[in-house]
Formats: sequence, C-alpha cells, structure tokens
Amino acid sequence: MRIGTLGAARITPSALIKPAKLVPGVEVAAVAARDRSRAEAFAAKHAIPVVHESYEALIADPSIDAVYNPLPNARHAEWTLRALEAGKHVLCEKPLASNESEARSVAEAADKHGLVVMEAFHYRYHPLADRMVSIVGELGEIKQIETWLCFPLPRFSDIRYSLPLSGGALMDAGCYAVHLARLLGGGEPTVRAARALLRSPGVDRAMSASLEFPSGATGRVNASLWSSQLLKISARVVGSRGQMRVFNFIAPQAFHRLSYTVDGVTKRERVAGEATYTYQLRAFVSAVETGEGNLTPPSDSIANMAVIDEIYRKAGLAPRGTI
Repeated sequence: MRIGTLGAARITPSALIKPAKLVPGVEVAAVAARDRSRAEAFAAKHAIPVVHESYEALIADPSIDAVYNPLPNARHAEWTLRALEAGKHVLCEKPLASNESEARSVAEAADKHGLVVMEAFHYRYHPLADRMVSIVGELGEIKQIETWLCFPLPRFSDIRYSLPLSGGALMDAGCYAVHLARLLGGGEPTVRAARALLRSPGVDRAMSASLEFPSGATGRVNASLWSSQLLKISARVVGSRGQMRVFNFIAPQAFHRLSYTVDGVTKRERVAGEATYTYQLRAFVSAVETGEGNLTPPSDSIANMAVIDEIYRKAGLAPRGTI
C-alpha cells in the first residue's frame, strides 16, 4: 500500500511514518504541503520519495493507494471527500469532520465509491480498549461513566483555538472523551447539559457535559486545553457490582494504570502492547485489503459528531462549521 500524506503535520511521524516501518507492505510514498520547501524538508528527513506541488496533485497521483489526512479540523471532510472522489482510501485524523452533517457526507461518499475511511481514534486499536470494554461487562448494571481528556495548551495562537478551522477543546481533546464514553456506555447518549469556558468568542478552552445513556446510566465528559484541570487523561465507570478506573488510555504503550473492583475484590492490570498508531495502521491495511478491522468507520464518526454538536448547543455555542 502506497500512502500519500497531506501536509507535514507534527503528528505525522508518530501516526504514520514510524508505524509504516513496522507494518509490512506499507510505504509512505508522497507528501504535499502548502509550502513546498517545508514538504521537501519533511520528505528528506523521512525518506519520502515524492514531493507533490499541491494536495490536488497528490490525490490525483495514480500510484497512490491511500491518503493520510492530518490537516486542520475544518479541512478534514473537504480533503477526505476529494480523496474519495479520486479513488483513494483515507486515514483521517480526528475529528473526521466539523459537524455531523459533514460526517454524513463523508460516509455517503465512502459508500458510493466502495472505499475505506478510518477516523484516527488510535487508542481504540490498542488491546487496552477491548480490555476496558470487557471489564465494564463485569461491573453489573452500569450507573455512571466519566471520561477526561485534559492537557495544557497555553499557546493561544495554535490552530486548535481557531474558530474558522473548527477548533476548541471539545473538538481537539473532547472528541476522545466523547468517543470513550460512548464505547464504555454501550449506546448513544443524550446530552443533558454542558458548560464551556471560552478562550475567545465561540471557542472553548474547556468543556464539560452531562450525558444520559439508553440504559439509564449517567455520564460526564470533560475536556480542556487550558483550565485549572491541567492534565487528566482518565476514565471511571461505576456499576452495581463495582467500578473501573483507567489512567492514560490514549498512549497506554508509554504508561497506564488499570484497576477495577468487582464484588469487593480489587485487581490491577497492565495491558501490554505496541504503540496505538501501529495497531491503527495495521487495522487500516486490513480494512482496505480484507474489508475487516475498521473499528472507527464513518458511521461511528456520525454518532460521535452528533454528540459533539449537541454539547456545543447545550453550552450555548454553535457547532463547528455552521457559522
């Protein structure tokens, strides 16, 4: 599989370049960036053989099988749609789209062309994710689910604070918190209330929201790029028989803590595994070659964006890409 990458984003070496060296049959074959000199420097550093003049030229390259899209949030749906029209499979950074409507457009295009689109919620492909789901099944009737993805980003000129580029804490960090809450909740939640702390008009630097699941369980998601909660990447699930706590579900290969109590007995585990991005790329290849292994398809993206859109509305803000 020959993959072309759109742009020279900071995440690309971890999310694509390094994993490609570990997954057989994958070559990062081309790069394009708005600044050709930057693309050339990136290609030289990472031994990428072809530098294209534009994103259009890259997706039109007949030798490219798939496209990696790490562009700013507001460009995800646009360039994923263009890549699909050009016959390319797409591994797209999260969030897949600016809002639910855009996600639906991507899903329809993927179905129309019979191509794979995978949203890069890389944590979902690590064995820890399935282990969390398994443990939740042992907790009895689920009462409460709470997730956090909070980290400090005091560089306020960063594109993640840009409203035109569909920025905000909920979009950048909170999409993970929402995704994990949905995974552990086993159903699509209703948003009951939400509260945003603003960096600038319309742009949240932190967001919290209360949820209710079809089972009757309550939920809460917490996201922050800059607030008093500087760093917390965790999950907690409480059931009738016990509870589970997880720390660092995002990059468990570096370090994580998993503990759970069932019927009064507490256990602690470490779930061994490779880097989340390696699992993700392997799953992407499998999905393209066999049609199996895509745990984060556009249908899942639609559901995730529907929750995100509603959280923004409940917080008194417009969903991204609608103003």
